[in-house]
Amino acid sequence: MKKIIITVLILSTIQLLQAQSSNSVTIKNDASKQKVTINIGGKLFTEFCYPDSLEKPFLYPIIASNGTTITRGFPLAPRANDATDHPHHIGLWMNYESVNGLDFWNNSYAITPENKVKYGWIRTRKITETKSGKEGLLSYEADWHNQSKQVLMQEKTSFHISVAKNQRIIDRVTVFTAVQDVQFADVKDGFLGLRVAHELELPIAVTKQYKDDKGIVTTVKANKDSTTTGNYITSAGATGDKAWGTRGTWCMLYGKMGKDTISIAIIDHPQNPGYPTYWHARNYGLFAANPLGQKVFSNGKETLNLKLEKGKSISFKYRIIIAADNTRLSEKEIAASMQTFQEIK
Repeated sequence: MKKIIITVLILSTIQLLQAQSSNSVTIKNDASKQKVTINIGGKLFTEFCYPDSLEKPFLYPIIASNGTTITRGFPLAPRANDATDHPHHIGLWMNYESVNGLDFWNNSYAITPENKVKYGWIRTRKITETKSGKEGLLSYEADWHNQSKQVLMQEKTSFHISVAKNQRIIDRVTVFTAVQDVQFADVKDGFLGLRVAHELELPIAVTKQYKDDKGIVTTVKANKDSTTTGNYITSAGATGDKAWGTRGTWCMLYGKMGKDTISIAIIDHPQNPGYPTYWHARNYGLFAANPLGQKVFSNGKETLNLKLEKGKSISFKYRIIIAADNTRLSEKEIAASMQTFQEIK
């Protein structure tokens, strides 16, 4: 009997250690490649990419707990059925279309050299902290500057990475400090953005064109096929295409990828400016929260035009949940996660 008890205790300990190992977050910076690798349970979850050759830092790719890549491959590593519109949509990122008139959002290799002066650049200065364990931490500092490298504002961002069952959770906390007086004009393209895989796009039956504030037209082709299964739902009950331009404390995109349902929920924080945020949630796979474009989304009924005086700071906090399961995340699960997130100060 004694041997049986000891054996059971040993097996229980082994199972506990294996469970802890499978949820362990490991973060490693490779300064020579300007890349931070984030593994969960020894497997790739995402990478923070901050090369000087690209116009902003971002998390890419992002991989769910079942091994499914939920981000679009184009333009860095195109996959079958990838849409090739909006080459500035890479992974998960944060930037904005109008900061003192400079467009940080739409900048990419597609902008001609003579027009680059109209666009801003976010350059990562240093990785300030990495921490591995039950929860992971990655912090960095960056400059938002013009093409002459004159800095408008400085950014300090921390990613807190955690695991809950089949969920991978990213808590992003960003603080901006103005180096000069800064104004965020109310515009459409911003702020926290994610470009998802083809399967998570909403079925689009008709090719459509989108024009930005500089008159540049982008064509998004019809994508309707048997693999596009995405749909949106917000905390306010807006679904599908109707989620775009509406407010909500959270928004979820979900769809089938292989045998599993992938759910991606973005949760706003009540301390954020413009709370609850407007959702710039497009059917072609752009999933973004934009609390700053109020004039656009309200058809002129509201105006924010956020201003930040030199030396002043402002913070933004968002939670992103990536889940893989038989069914989508329930509203009850999102509400529970939102409650713990709101406790973050």
